[in-house]
Amino acid sequence: MKTAIRLLFVSVVLLVFSSCKNESTTTEISAESSVSTEAPTRQGQAFIEDEGSTPNVHQIAMGSPDHTTLVAAVQAAELENALVNAGPLMVFAPTNAAFDALPAGTVEDLLKPENKERLAYILKHHVTPGNYSKDFLKKFKKVGQASNENETVEVKGDDVYVGGAKIVASIPAGNGIVHVVDKVILPEN
Repeated sequence: MKTAIRLLFVSVVLLVFSSCKNESTTTEISAESSVSTEAPTRQGQAFIEDEGSTPNVHQIAMGSPDHTTLVAAVQAAELENALVNAGPLMVFAPTNAAFDALPAGTVEDLLKPENKERLAYILKHHVTPGNYSKDFLKKFKKVGQASNENETVEVKGDDVYVGGAKIVASIPAGNGIVHVVDKVILPEN
């Protein structure tokens, strides 16, 4: 269960938006499923497969059935290479259900080629430089996002919320950590 949760969070790291090195081994993740490794879909990126290393954020997201909308958004914004960056990156990864909760037509509209810049901005708003656990985030009042905006960190009992999105799981990645969140964190602008 811890491994599945850990891998689910790494998929959040898909939102990381800076580029450096490229690695890839895709890991299939589900809260109830076991972990299996598959070859990643190659779309122009240079991938280096290293079976001995921890999956990076991109690999975790690619293998998560709970993050297919996030993966589609990252691909539409052409940000895949940013997710394999050396990091450390903290990605707040909304689940498919979080995207489904947006007003009807929002996701479809953002995925259109003419909205690529806006989509990239929103995705960058889910990435923070660093590698902090959920418990360590409790010490923060705000975190600076890759979108150059800040988001508030709130603690309610044992729960941690970033920009109003609750961290429901965390998965360490080879290049940071993926915090799975229950809401899309929309920037103010």
